[in-house]
Amino acid sequence: MERVALTAQVREKAGKGVARGLRREARVPAVLYSHGKSMPISMVNKDVTKILNIEGGEHALINLTLEGAKEAGERMALIKDYQVDPRSGALMHLDLMEVAMNEKVKIQVAVHISGTSIGVKEGGIFQYGLRTLEIECLPTQIPDNIEVNITNLKVNESLHVRDITAPEGVRILTDGDSTVATIQPPISEAKLEQMLAAAPAEAEAGEPEVVGKKKEGEAEAAPAAGVKGKEAAPAKGEAAPKKEAGKDAAAKKEAAPKK
Repeated sequence: MERVALTAQVREKAGKGVARGLRREARVPAVLYSHGKSMPISMVNKDVTKILNIEGGEHALINLTLEGAKEAGERMALIKDYQVDPRSGALMHLDLMEVAMNEKVKIQVAVHISGTSIGVKEGGIFQYGLRTLEIECLPTQIPDNIEVNITNLKVNESLHVRDITAPEGVRILTDGDSTVATIQPPISEAKLEQMLAAAPAEAEAGEPEVVGKKKEGEAEAAPAAGVKGKEAAPAKGEAAPKKEAGKDAAAKKEAAPKK
C-alpha cells in the first residue's frame, strides 16, 4: 500500500462560511476522527488531490503532521471519506481516521476482476455484482484492491464472496452469500428479435394523450354542459347576434309621425 506524508493546519473555527473561505485560499476543509473525538483541520487542496489521483491513493497510509494549537505533532491516518463538487469535480471536504499501527481497522476496498471466463468465451454475458468489500486488517496490510479471477466461471454460474481467498492478514467481513460476478446465458437471435419487436409496441401503448386534443363528437356535446337557459357562446370568428330589442327601438323611431 501507498505511504504518503501530508501537513495539516488545526483550525479553531468551523462552519460553512469558514469552509468557503478555506476553499478560496485553495485549501480543503477536513476533519480528523480519533476514538470518538473529532478535530477540524485544513490541508492544501492540490496535495490531497494528488494523493487521491494515484492508484490505491484512497487507501494510502498518511503520515499526518499537525500544525497549530496544542494538538501539534504527527499522527497516522487513513482517508475515511471525501466529497467532490458534482459539476466541477473539485475536492470539497475530507474525513480522516486516525489509526494505530498495532490496531486492526475496518475499511472498504475495491474488487478487481481479472481473467476472461469460459462462459464469456462461449457467448455468455458477464454481469458485475459487488464492486467493493469490507475488510479488517492492520493498517500496514490494507490492499489496494481484492483481486477476483473469473477464468473458470461458466455460463449460469456465479462467484460469491465466500469463494474469494483473502490476502494474508486480511479478513473479509462482507456477507459470504453476496454475489461478486455472474455469467448470464447468451440471448438467442429469436429472443432478441422478439424483444426488439415488443419495444415499439410497448412505446405505442404507453403514448400519452395530447393535452387539449378533442375527441370526435366532443365539440358538439360542449353546449349541453352549460347552464340551462343560456345560449352557447359564438364560435371564434363569428359575429355575435344583435339583440332584438335594438330592432324594436329602431322600428318605433321610424313609425313616429313627423312634427
